[in-house]
Amino acid sequence: MGVVNAPSSPIGLHRVLEPRGVLPQAARRLDDRPEIWPDEVRVRVERLNLDAASYRQLADKHGGDGDAIRAEVLQIITARGKMHNPVTGSGGMLVGVVDEVGPESPLGLRPGDRIATLVSLTLTPLRVTDGLRRWDGRSEQVPTEGHAILFGRSIAAQLPDDLPTELALAVMDVCGAPALTARVVGSYARKHPEKEQVPSVAVIGAAGKSGSLSLAAARRAGAKTLIAVVPEERERALLADTGLADEIVLADARDPVGLMTAVHAAGGPADVTVVCVDVPGCEHGAILATADAGTVVFFSMATSFTAAALGAEGLAADVTMLVGNGYVPGHAAYALDLLRHEPRVRRIFEQRLAAEVSGK
Repeated sequence: MGVVNAPSSPIGLHRVLEPRGVLPQAARRLDDRPEIWPDEVRVRVERLNLDAASYRQLADKHGGDGDAIRAEVLQIITARGKMHNPVTGSGGMLVGVVDEVGPESPLGLRPGDRIATLVSLTLTPLRVTDGLRRWDGRSEQVPTEGHAILFGRSIAAQLPDDLPTELALAVMDVCGAPALTARVVGSYARKHPEKEQVPSVAVIGAAGKSGSLSLAAARRAGAKTLIAVVPEERERALLADTGLADEIVLADARDPVGLMTAVHAAGGPADVTVVCVDVPGCEHGAILATADAGTVVFFSMATSFTAAALGAEGLAADVTMLVGNGYVPGHAAYALDLLRHEPRVRRIFEQRLAAEVSGK
């Protein structure tokens, strides 16, 4: 399809159609044409993975109607030149095969490489050409055809040969969570020399993909006590069979006092609280579940950072709050290593993927 002979930006400013002057993630519409600039890469898309918050919002809006969900996702991609849910502000990631590489691309990719993009679909120029006809709208993973564009500063990883595509994609979609959890837990003792013991960790939404990986990462990083918070008995039973957590509590993360009470009764407050749920309204409970001078890590795209900041102020809570931005150097390799060496985590992923396929 050729290379465009024109200046480009490594962060993709040349692909922003409106409004001009903003970064691709903040844009309403991107240029999704297949021709590439010299530092770009075009990927032949095989599968999208919608992020959990976005898919939940769409499923709730349409009452689980797969046809309606599919139609809205297609409308978003067509109108915006990217998958950027206007309600949640989130997108997901994709798997595909490298089709063409510009002569100035710094990504080290070659045509034929099978990759997963490790940057959000909210900033990735995307065009689908099959109308999403092979997707029933009932799972986060979307088989499709089309192309996507990577910029000079995009991130991608080659898919491993020893894992099924669906499994690898599910892991890479949340790989920032375990990597940052490990960093925070590992550095806690250095930041708090007055505490002789390693930190206790609470993971909210612990039976999910990012939650289960974060439990395993916290344990590997030396956490003292792991408290898993789940909303229903089915998820408690799922985790109980794995032994990933020391304590498992049932609590609605949207009920601040109930969440605090449950975590405290299980051995809290936690020194580190990791929020991995995909529903809004969990900020205040996470803060109350965390000890003074502790850390809250928000990985959910449903998080209101205004509510978190003002809530901590109103509660006079001396906690550090971190935004999980999805990128930590080496995050994909770290998450895949956890999956390979933690069969308990792999079991959770496989069960969740099987449930998506069966529509449960």
